[in-house]
Amino acid sequence: MNSAATAQAFTVDVEEYFQVQAFEGVVSREDWGGLPSRVERAVDDLLALMDERDVRGTFFTLGWIADRHPGMLKRIAAAGHEIASHGWWHRRVVTLSREQFRREVRESRAVLEDLTGTAVRGYSAPSFSIFPSVAWAYDVLLEEGYLYDSSIFPIRRRNYGNPDADPAPHTIERDTGRLLELPMATTLFGKVRFPGAGGAYLRLLPFWIVRRTAREHAARGESGIFYVHPWEIDPGQPRLDVSRSAKLRHYTRLDSTRTRLERLFREFRFRPIEECFRSQISTLRRAAPDAAASSLGGDGT
Repeated sequence: MNSAATAQAFTVDVEEYFQVQAFEGVVSREDWGGLPSRVERAVDDLLALMDERDVRGTFFTLGWIADRHPGMLKRIAAAGHEIASHGWWHRRVVTLSREQFRREVRESRAVLEDLTGTAVRGYSAPSFSIFPSVAWAYDVLLEEGYLYDSSIFPIRRRNYGNPDADPAPHTIERDTGRLLELPMATTLFGKVRFPGAGGAYLRLLPFWIVRRTAREHAARGESGIFYVHPWEIDPGQPRLDVSRSAKLRHYTRLDSTRTRLERLFREFRFRPIEECFRSQISTLRRAAPDAAASSLGGDGT
């Protein structure tokens, strides 16, 4: 494959600014409804930017968000983007029981499919929180009809890094079936693997690291997984009274995200996961037609 033509996968974790892990100790779920919502404004801004640059992506959306902003979800789907699940409550998988996780992925998938009329085949865990200790999550995803997961960041980081994970897209074999795993894009400096997939790293690291990551994947004829949150292009969001480290991580250089995204979109071609990995996903659908069947009563397309 011509490396210049290889599309990279662009993904969006659709959540509010107050739902991030860094704010868990300050903002409870009971408080969410009383805080000003900013997600629709940010998503519409991002949709306009993506349309301008001919970018299509995968929107991993919280069930809680979709339930409260159905019109926004329909606009995302109508613009030609893939809809996938980010769970319901933005709870890390390592904090959930098997049945709690099942409810998260089942209920979020149901509301997303009901609102858009399209099948939801993918899942991404909040804070990249599927680790070997909760490998049963793959069984639940397969049992609930998911075909791929994108919940691994193969780096060494205190809260979510999994440096021992395979950094390349790969198939996970379970007794319940086969699931495509799509880790976040990284780049090697010597023996150290650096995050170059976007998100906070797009804001905080030198831009050339993210560019290098995308170039390496394209040169190999591979699609890397890149991501952003809507709140990262919303520098006017309310500032919450959180710890110094949380402020640095969440608020630093928010005004730079849009400019850097524009640069990334100019230099690389981005498409949804379902398009970048069409052959692998199709193979899994054929291998497990019953598990992969949508609750819509077919493939939903």
